[in-house]
Amino acid sequence: MPKMLERMQRIASHEAPPPPIAELIGFTMTSVEAGNAVYEFEPDGRHANPMGTLHGGVLCDVADAAMGTAYFTLLEEGESFTTLELKINFLKPVWKAKLTAKAKVVKAGRTVGLVECDIFDEKESLVARASSTCLTLRGNQAQGR
Repeated sequence: MPKMLERMQRIASHEAPPPPIAELIGFTMTSVEAGNAVYEFEPDGRHANPMGTLHGGVLCDVADAAMGTAYFTLLEEGESFTTLELKINFLKPVWKAKLTAKAKVVKAGRTVGLVECDIFDEKESLVARASSTCLTLRGNQAQGR
């Protein structure tokens, strides 16, 4: 098992603190395994756009965290990654809901990977779908990341 997966499992089991962005926005990793991650998020008024619905950027942050975690679990010690591209489709507005973001690695090549994330409300209705292209960094490129 890659050590990166073990690091993420400690966060999911609350043995290690979550990343600062998770605390700032208020989402929680609920499960993680190799190539997969699940986050939960219950937005409140702080997360609203001027029209009163959940701001799309917040949905994007939750999807990005889930996809990044899923990809991170497949890395080896000393490797890191960066996002090359992120796309999201907003499929319905959210005012108040318990959201679940389910991310999976679709393709993990040696250098480039593709990750997808579906975000559902508590009725299992699809709220958004995101995809991300990730670049694996090694050696000097991975230092300090």
